[in-house]
Amino acid sequence: MRDKYIRDHIMSIKPYEPIVPLDVLSDQLGIPIGELIKLDANENPYGMPPASIRRLADLSFGHIYPDPESRYLRQSLSAYSGVPYENILVGAGADELIDLIMRLTMAPGDKMINCPPTFGFYDADAQVNNLEILEVRRKSDFSLDLPGIEKAVSEGGKLIFLANPNNPDGGVINPEDLVKILSLPILVVLDEAYIEFASPYQSLAPEVLNRDNLVVLRTFSKWGGLAGLRLGYGFFPLPLAIAIMKIKQPYNVSVAAAEAGLGVLEDRLIVNKRLGLIIWEREKLMAGLNQLDYLVPYPSRANFILCKVLEGSARKLKEDLTQRGILIRYFNKPGLEDHVRFSIGKPEDTERLLAALEVLRP
Repeated sequence: MRDKYIRDHIMSIKPYEPIVPLDVLSDQLGIPIGELIKLDANENPYGMPPASIRRLADLSFGHIYPDPESRYLRQSLSAYSGVPYENILVGAGADELIDLIMRLTMAPGDKMINCPPTFGFYDADAQVNNLEILEVRRKSDFSLDLPGIEKAVSEGGKLIFLANPNNPDGGVINPEDLVKILSLPILVVLDEAYIEFASPYQSLAPEVLNRDNLVVLRTFSKWGGLAGLRLGYGFFPLPLAIAIMKIKQPYNVSVAAAEAGLGVLEDRLIVNKRLGLIIWEREKLMAGLNQLDYLVPYPSRANFILCKVLEGSARKLKEDLTQRGILIRYFNKPGLEDHVRFSIGKPEDTERLLAALEVLRP
């Protein structure tokens, strides 16, 4: 069905599929929220740190428009990262920055390189911006196809998004491969949403000061426990940072989100302790999954583990776990046929998940 007021290309878009909200699922399943285990969206199971909670409780200026430049938050991010204030921007989640980068650098019909399986928002947002998407599929182990990327650049690819660690498998990019990609005549956006979980793997954020074709994105959603407040940030070459400040919405980061972000940076010791607990739990879950012969888990440097289901149906596994109050992610798309993904929860979540997976063994 067409509408004379809607742009033609919008009609054929395949929208990004977000997770169903927890309260909605609770109503649908008839299971109280407190009895659900949410392992489907890679959120931080420990929630907001104490300083964020305190700052939100003490919020006095919710009736006043926020600082359009997010000065205090950017100053704190500069002190945290060592990257100059002028090269740092914040957004309503890294998703907003992804969209701003596309709108700043790409005209309708320009070619963007995407490397699936990866974060679905790159593809979805490129469709909204009416870009031509050059797909360079990853190898069976989810590593990048370097010759394929080079060929796509030679065919006019101007922009590439690379999740590092990658979502949904959790693998990191070989540093030598990154150097090769950065040597190509293309803007490289490195999405480091899960980088804190990959230690000692190093972020490339400082490199934006030395390269005019690199942007590094980060988020408070995973490490910082602020997924519900939508707060992301990025490190940009100065000309790009100045230009994005011109086109972003003037009050894009709310007062509440900025205060909560300052709380995360204030409570870094607590947040990093929780980070260590999540990494520990990831390895414990990996060991348990390796004992189940119908699942093949992939090595992960993020806060989730992707598994291929060898016996039975991945869809049915998800449905059976959902009926037990355990929410997971199910995939069935090219390169991810019959796959499920488990976010890392607390120790009791791991025990309940592994016990259910044992019972559901085909």
